[in-house]
Amino acid sequence: MDEWFFSALKLTTRAIEVGGIAIIVLGILGASLAVLWQVLHGRSGSAAFNLYRSNVGRAILLGLEFLVAADIINTVAIEPSVQSLLILGGIVLIRTFLSFSLEVEIEGRWPWDRHKAGGEPSSDGTA
Repeated sequence: MDEWFFSALKLTTRAIEVGGIAIIVLGILGASLAVLWQVLHGRSGSAAFNLYRSNVGRAILLGLEFLVAADIINTVAIEPSVQSLLILGGIVLIRTFLSFSLEVEIEGRWPWDRHKAGGEPSSDGTA
C-alpha cells in the first residue's frame, strides 16, 4: 500500500491512544471534582468514596477500550507479524482481566449475578 496510508494509520492509532489516555485522565479529574463537590455539600464520606471509585473505574474501563482498539489497529494493519500478534494477545488478555476485575469492583457483584441485583425478570424480559 501507499506510504501515506500507513502514515494515516499510524496517526489514527496515535490519536486513539491519546484519546484513551485523555479519557482516563479527565475521568479521574472529573471524578475527583465530583467527590469533592459531594463531600462539601454534605454527602457522607463512605457514599462519596463509593461514587468516586465507581466513576474512576468507569473512566479507566472506557480508556482501556480505546487503548485496546489502538493496539488492534496497530497490530492488524500496521505491523502484521506473528510476534506483534502474540504481544497483542498478551495485552488483550491482561486488559480483559483488568476490565473484568474493574467491572466487578464497580458493580459489586459477578456479571452472571446481574439478575439477582434488580429482582427476577418478568415474562416480557423487564425486571
